Amino acid sequence: MAQGSVVQVTHSGTSRWRRRTGEYASLTAALEAAGDGDVLSIAPGTYRENVVVTRAVTLRGPEGARGAVRIAPTEGVALTVRASATVRDLHIEGQDAASPALLVEEGVPEISDVRVATRSAVGIEVRGSARPTVRRCSVDNPGGIGVSVLDGAGGVFEDCEVVAAGQSGVTVRGGARPRLERCRVHHTGGTGVVVTGEASTVEAIGCEVYEVRGSGVQISARATGHFTDCRVHRTVSDGINLDTDAVLTLADCDIHDVPENGVDLRSRSVLTLTRSTVRRFGRNGLSVWDPGTRVDANQCEIHDSTGDYPAVWVSDGAAAVLDSCRVRDVPDALFVLDRGSRADVVDSDITQVRNTAVSVSDGATAQLDDCRIREASTGAWFRDHGSGGTLAGCTIDATTTGVIVTKGADPTVERTTVTSPTEAGFYVSAEGRGTFRSCRVTGSSGYGFHIIDGCRSTLTRCRTERCARGGYEFAEPGPVSEECTSDESATAVAPPQPVPARAAVETVTTTGLLTGVPAARPAAPADAPEPVRARDAGEVLGALDALVGLESVKREVRALTDMIEVGRRRQAAGLKAASVRRHLVFTGSPGTGKTTVARLYGEILHALGVLERGHLVEVSRVDLVGEHIGSTAIRTQEAFERARGGVLFIDEAYALSPEDAGRDFGREAIDTLVKLMEDHRDAVVVIVAGYTAEMQRFLSVNPGVASRFSRTITFGDYGPEELLRIVRQQAEEQEYRLAEGAAEALLKYFTAFPKGPAFGNGRTARQTFEAMVERHAGRVAQLADPDTDDLTLLYPEDLPELP
Repeated sequence: MAQGSVVQVTHSGTSRWRRRTGEYASLTAALEAAGDGDVLSIAPGTYRENVVVTRAVTLRGPEGARGAVRIAPTEGVALTVRASATVRDLHIEGQDAASPALLVEEGVPEISDVRVATRSAVGIEVRGSARPTVRRCSVDNPGGIGVSVLDGAGGVFEDCEVVAAGQSGVTVRGGARPRLERCRVHHTGGTGVVVTGEASTVEAIGCEVYEVRGSGVQISARATGHFTDCRVHRTVSDGINLDTDAVLTLADCDIHDVPENGVDLRSRSVLTLTRSTVRRFGRNGLSVWDPGTRVDANQCEIHDSTGDYPAVWVSDGAAAVLDSCRVRDVPDALFVLDRGSRADVVDSDITQVRNTAVSVSDGATAQLDDCRIREASTGAWFRDHGSGGTLAGCTIDATTTGVIVTKGADPTVERTTVTSPTEAGFYVSAEGRGTFRSCRVTGSSGYGFHIIDGCRSTLTRCRTERCARGGYEFAEPGPVSEECTSDESATAVAPPQPVPARAAVETVTTTGLLTGVPAARPAAPADAPEPVRARDAGEVLGALDALVGLESVKREVRALTDMIEVGRRRQAAGLKAASVRRHLVFTGSPGTGKTTVARLYGEILHALGVLERGHLVEVSRVDLVGEHIGSTAIRTQEAFERARGGVLFIDEAYALSPEDAGRDFGREAIDTLVKLMEDHRDAVVVIVAGYTAEMQRFLSVNPGVASRFSRTITFGDYGPEELLRIVRQQAEEQEYRLAEGAAEALLKYFTAFPKGPAFGNGRTARQTFEAMVERHAGRVAQLADPDTDDLTLLYPEDLPELP
């Protein structure tokens, strides 16, 4: 053939050369006769040949008719390319389980619009010095690997697809260096993309890996990877797996819908993530193990866990850095375990955490700077000896407990604010230590700082505000406190012996060592007034009726009260009284008045002579569950003793029996409580409370507890009109008035308020009123001479923005 000739190859086994005649017995013969630059245009049909291209020719089928030309030998390699040839519009089939269907060994060929449908060892294999450009090709190989690049080879794969593979979708090894652009790998029997061996690397841009029966991407044995704008999802195992000195960079990637770990790293592997998302994972979003293993995440999101594991797990001496990241809607956010393990979290948001946002244990270290933690059971928990780190400039909002320090842990917490905890801002027990500088607790439903078991923490320039049970509650010998302030006095009931004496910070400023011994109270003068008399049942029921809403709750309490009262009268008449179990289950969302009703219920029972005192002792898991064997029973018994003659109210009782309890001591608290309720059935009324679904689970897994409660009372969410009534009451109590249009604006505001985790029912109404007062103050402060209306009227524009 003359160079540059065009040869028409026919299925009959002959070839027509358009410039001069000549016949060839096969496609192979035509290739042998062709020279560099020749074009072989192949007619439709099936060619049962092992085709080998050794010159820079063009081998093409009919344009736009993929599948019309089939190269399908019965054994061996169907098509081998050993030159910088052009191959396009062909259909390749192989039947040899020991050979690839399409093999590229040398040169820089261009292969486009080729479909490989085979049952070979490999669909497309590139090896040695070959650097092909492969465009718009597909591989369907249910018997083996989809694409394999090995032994120092490279090349570019653009807009290609592995539609099925019996093993891995793409394998890179032996120092190979391919680039994948806009490729898709799916429905593989093994891992989607495997990169292994020193100097092996893959660059992937705009690619997608999904529906694979292994990990989405696996990189190991000193291999590297660079993935940009890629998606890995719907895998059977981990989204991405790194092992043995692997290095991977992910930018603008999305890993989601994986039943195991989003990314799992071990054995000195390094992962860098930028602007990437890990979501809907069954185990850890990021799982980081072993000394030298490290994750650096910047501007990333980890959210929507489908399992019961921490979003980020760092252990066995590994390290993680999260900068400007968001972690949300997970069971736990960050667990750091084992000596040498470290996590650094900077300017990040951790929200909607069902259990613990940050847990540090077994000698690990965590440092959080300028982070925001919201809506978690526990903000940060430093669990045991040697565990520590720093929280600096952080805010922790709407948690059960802001920071817990236990069992010898010794973190430094500075310039950190805990807002609206339900139990305590800072809780230290079981020989925990901790240094707290310039920290603040505001709006706690329990304590500000609750430091028990004689823990020797250090507090400097800390402040508490509006803490319902007291700003500071210490047990001897107590922490060291300097320049700490509080805007209220603690009013907790003094516990009975043998509980250590408590000390409450009651002065505006305290300096020096707080020993834990209560300050001596002056003796009451001789003409001191008598204690306020207890209200009778009618008065207390009137107070119950005055509460906003809760109509079904009021009916339930009245019915129960009537049963008890009639029983008393029957006994007085010498008749048998029906046995009434007084212990109750309260279910419903936060802020629906459960604690208030429990307190009134205790008063009613006292007025009816059922309880000696009728007082309320409110506790939760943190008050009952200890950190070592035996301590839980002691704490539970102490709480029961404090409630003797009254009501023991256990909020979020389901936390005592988590679904995956493991070695949890909550069960010990339950067992102790059940025995005490049986042994002292007339001394204490127990009310357990929590979310409806969680309490149903709690009772179902603890039949011993369920049998001791007479009935469940459900507290429904407040409607917009009821929330408006609460605001009106608040305004009246504080001597404010709603201006014209303000009531209508509030009604619309509460109707539109999202009923998600941030919705607190009555608490939301109170917070809205407080926000209106703050905005009113900012507005009126600018007036030179405000009149009475200016000082009292709240206008629609005083309403805060919806969350």
